[in-house]
Amino acid sequence: MRAQSGPIRACPTLFSNKPPPAIPLLIKNSCAVARPRNLCGPPVVMHPDTLKKLQDIGAFVLASNCTKKSIKQVAEMIRAARDYRWVAIYKIVKDEFVIMGGTGDEPPAYPRFPTTQGLCSAALDSGKVIVVGDVSKDKRYLPAFHTTRSEIIVPMKDEHKHIVGMLDADSDKLNAFGDEDKQFLERAAGLIAHCLA
Repeated sequence: MRAQSGPIRACPTLFSNKPPPAIPLLIKNSCAVARPRNLCGPPVVMHPDTLKKLQDIGAFVLASNCTKKSIKQVAEMIRAARDYRWVAIYKIVKDEFVIMGGTGDEPPAYPRFPTTQGLCSAALDSGKVIVVGDVSKDKRYLPAFHTTRSEIIVPMKDEHKHIVGMLDADSDKLNAFGDEDKQFLERAAGLIAHCLA
């Protein structure tokens, strides 16, 4: 792949066009290799630095054993990649969302909560990304931190398209999450979902 300046319009090529046999689920969920548009979804428009950060996340996940410590490190990599205020990875355990890893030292107000509550519940019900530009105006919002003003929740799906968890990013700014954030977090969620299965 030759170096380019400016945004790249392509499905992110994270490893190669011929993935090693050990990572088919990772690639299947994340669209991590170059594939025809109909298999990969709409073309992704991301800055080359953002794609590089996705590559780094993918490589780290492949090298890790999906321990709680490594999941926390992945959350930190995701946070740092886009300068988010807070990121957490929740696993669905029975009828609860349970935090597996989050950034920072301060835990959220609800490190575990029922799958019937919060924006995570809305994402679970719809199977789609939930973006809320002003959490104070959304009655579904379950406060993690009193300073949160906007939030994005991305369902994490296994190889059978079953939702196994949520990737949650918060901001202390209103309307902080745009299309590139959504695309980045969807790809990141696909790279790490197998750790929750």
